[in-house]
Amino acid sequence: MANSEDRKLDISILVAGAAGEGIQTIGGIAARTILAHGYPAFASQEFESRIRGGSSGYRLRVDGVNAPKEEVDILLALNSEARDHYRKGVRDGGLIISNADGETGEVAVPFKEIAKESFGSEIYANTLAVGSLCAALGIPLETLSTTLRQTFGKADEAVMKANLAAAGAGYEKMGGHSPLSPLPARKLRHTHLSAHEAIPLAASYAGCRFMAAYPMSPSTGIITAFSRDEGLGVFVEQAEDEIGAVNMAIGASYAGARAMTATSGGGFALMVESISLAGMTETPLVIVLAQRPGPATGLPTRTAQEDLLFAINAGHGEFPKAVLAPADAKDAFAKTVKAFDLAERYQVPVIVLTDQYLADSRFSYTEFPIADRNANHDFADPAAFSEYHRYALAQDGVSPLGVSPLGVSPRLYPGQSAHLVCADSDEHDEDGHITEDLATMRPAMVAKRLAKLESLRRSIAPPDASHIDDSDEVIIGWGSTRGAINEAAEKMRAQGHRVGTIHFTELWPLPEYTFPEGKRYIIAEGNATGQLARLLMSEYGLRVAGTIRRSDGLPLTAEYIEGGFDDAS
Repeated sequence: MANSEDRKLDISILVAGAAGEGIQTIGGIAARTILAHGYPAFASQEFESRIRGGSSGYRLRVDGVNAPKEEVDILLALNSEARDHYRKGVRDGGLIISNADGETGEVAVPFKEIAKESFGSEIYANTLAVGSLCAALGIPLETLSTTLRQTFGKADEAVMKANLAAAGAGYEKMGGHSPLSPLPARKLRHTHLSAHEAIPLAASYAGCRFMAAYPMSPSTGIITAFSRDEGLGVFVEQAEDEIGAVNMAIGASYAGARAMTATSGGGFALMVESISLAGMTETPLVIVLAQRPGPATGLPTRTAQEDLLFAINAGHGEFPKAVLAPADAKDAFAKTVKAFDLAERYQVPVIVLTDQYLADSRFSYTEFPIADRNANHDFADPAAFSEYHRYALAQDGVSPLGVSPLGVSPRLYPGQSAHLVCADSDEHDEDGHITEDLATMRPAMVAKRLAKLESLRRSIAPPDASHIDDSDEVIIGWGSTRGAINEAAEKMRAQGHRVGTIHFTELWPLPEYTFPEGKRYIIAEGNATGQLARLLMSEYGLRVAGTIRRSDGLPLTAEYIEGGFDDAS
């Protein structure tokens, strides 16, 4: 493997073991050590929905792209069952480090035995394993020791010394067995975070001041991050259930605060009635919907893209909403900020679709730019009018009070001024009072709400497109699959195939977009029914040549897309 900074090494590592054996601890320390050595480390996790047992994995991709990779260069197995389960994914010539003897060519490092005999407790087996892994990578023991001091900085001196010694023992035991060339140190530094870590930061930056949620995997990390960091300036409430959470967020928004909630599929199902409430009362609302395989409880710790059409169609009646689907952590920051701005500008619910893959993967960036922005709220000026109508009907595309875009009425919050702010979940007149005027007011209010949809559409970004002009075939995707799709297309182009990509991260309302003619369009997504394909065929009349669908609970990878490309139908 080349060690030039001009060429990516792309080393794939899998730490595998049973739930409860510490694979997250090992993977996390290894990732921080790799980053400290100057290399990017994309991390992703797969684990079973159980407290103990099973086979779970923590994957690291060193100096590669921010996307999952199925082929493994180094497998670090904490037990024989995990080794046998994941062995088939190790490339020819790859390295297997196991806690027990295995096949010829595998390296046995009895982590637990050494830990117990040398340090008095099996608890140090994880540090031994990290030491062996760093030795295999050729990362200096001093770099690992620095990471361990930072990790266990609050531990007493004896525990710290034992961990450092255990790392050294694992490092020594592994010495000389790796087929990889040592990694030379680099001076590069990287931002390393997940999409669900980026979302709370972005929400605070966007002016969010209230967040209510009920824990549900894989969305739980969002409320946890909010509650852990008071510096974000967001009041956090763990509600009694998802219905309470979304209604608290709507109430906070009505009172003038930018507000949000976060949930997964089952919790979102409970919120659907309240999404219609936000639509009728024209109250800004941001909801993060973290997808996982369903139906019902499904696979709580696995990933999927199964809720796209559910999100777009959530809520009874007809009203505008927006649906965004970030591709990675950096995009999650940008999309969250945009979600709050869209929700307030158009007074609509905005749904941000993530998934377990985005929640539990950590992306590496050498740059993470955050643009300066004006965080002013889109409230009306009370001094602009003497008589306030919360749901004033627009005339000639502009409200009689000078508010645009079409369909958006002036918004005040209670207590902002002496004006009465009235909201009603029943159909209402311009003042917000219930009405049974079916001849005039009901049609006018329906038209007013739906008029916002076209203005909203103009705020939706077109899909990212690459290599379209010189392509014969185009892979289309959405949300978290962008890294895998781009990598697959790049690999196929390197093999001589004329392949381009189109990727949607803002999905409703769909933007004005023209698909070039004469192309073979293949849609790749993480569900069994081809939801994006159905949406694009319905809304654009797109002729889809085939689909690549993955519904086993694992993320799409470049290998999976390449393998299914020729057979897509």
